[in-house]
Amino acid sequence: MSADTIFEHREPIRKPGWRKALPWVIVVLVVGIVIAVVGWKYNNTGKSQATPLTNKPAQDVSKVPATVKLPPGATKVARQFIETAVARKNLGQSYSIVTDQIKQGQSLKSWLTGNIAVVPFPVVDVKYAPMKIDFSYPDEAQIEVALLPKAGTKVHGQLFIMDIVKRDGKWLVNSWVPRASAPVPNGSGNNGAGN
Repeated sequence: MSADTIFEHREPIRKPGWRKALPWVIVVLVVGIVIAVVGWKYNNTGKSQATPLTNKPAQDVSKVPATVKLPPGATKVARQFIETAVARKNLGQSYSIVTDQIKQGQSLKSWLTGNIAVVPFPVVDVKYAPMKIDFSYPDEAQIEVALLPKAGTKVHGQLFIMDIVKRDGKWLVNSWVPRASAPVPNGSGNNGAGN
C-alpha cells in the first residue's frame, strides 16, 4: 500500500437511516416496557373500603353499659358539690371533688377566690333539692337537680344537669349546667312594654 492510498479521500460509508435510529428506538422501547411492567405490578396497592350492598341489618357494635343503681357515694358527692361550689362556701372541699374539666387549670389558691367555672345559686334560700337520675352506669351518671327556693324569697327555682364520673375509684363532678338559660333583660327598663 502506498502512502497515496492511505490518505486518499474516501467517501464515508453511509448507513441507512433506520440503522442510525435503531439504538434510540431500542432505548425508548425498553424504557416503555419497564414503565408498563412497574405500572401493571404496582398500579393499585390500596384496598377497597367500599361497603358492599346488602339487605342484612348492620351489626350493632356499640357498647352501652348496663344501667346500675346510683351508688350512695355518687349522691354524697353531688350534694357536697351543691353545698360548697354552687353555694360558694367551703370551696376547699369542692376542689377535690371536681374533674379537670371544671377546674379549667385553676390552682387551689385561685379556686378559693370563688371565681370558678360553676354556675352559682343561693343555696341558703333552697327549701328542697330533689334529684332525678337520667342515667346511671358503673362509671358515669347524669342527674337533674331542681333547686327549689323557700316561700317568700325573691329567688326563682332552677333546674340543673350534673354529670358525675368515677375516676380511680372516686366519684367526681364533671359538669354542672342549667337546664334552661336565664332570661336576658332587654335593657330598656320597660320590659318590652310600648310607650
